[in-house]
Amino acid sequence: MFYGAVVWDPWLIVAQIICLQCLYYISLGVFLSIFVGTHVSRMSLVYFFDYATITASTVTGWCVIASVLLSSVSGAGFMFYIVERAKKCLDFSATLYIIHLFICIVYGGWPSSITWWVVNGTGLAVMALLGEYLCFRREWQEIQITRYRANV
Repeated sequence: MFYGAVVWDPWLIVAQIICLQCLYYISLGVFLSIFVGTHVSRMSLVYFFDYATITASTVTGWCVIASVLLSSVSGAGFMFYIVERAKKCLDFSATLYIIHLFICIVYGGWPSSITWWVVNGTGLAVMALLGEYLCFRREWQEIQITRYRANV
């Protein structure tokens, strides 16, 4: 989709990062609405950015964990279409989660919960590895060349 012939295009990279970040948060919002929305009376940004909501001690916490991990799976699918290169998947995944870390720090302070770090580290690994796998499969497909014979 975005991959062009130019090797170094910073505007393309910034556009890919913004698209991937936006799609990740949209998918996280959809999964949070499905899983967490059934357990709480009111949804808010707390479930997106506050580290205290990612906990293994409540049902709602497990729903947030499931939402984050499913969003990383969908993020790998987004990378398949946006990044299109297996060797760039780790870079884009790490960038997405570093930006998410900064937003979480601004919103709720430094994440002091070990559960938050484990869940987001697992999400980073899932997104990077699944994205690389999907992109490798496309890169290793045979190129179809049709041969036409001239009737001379």
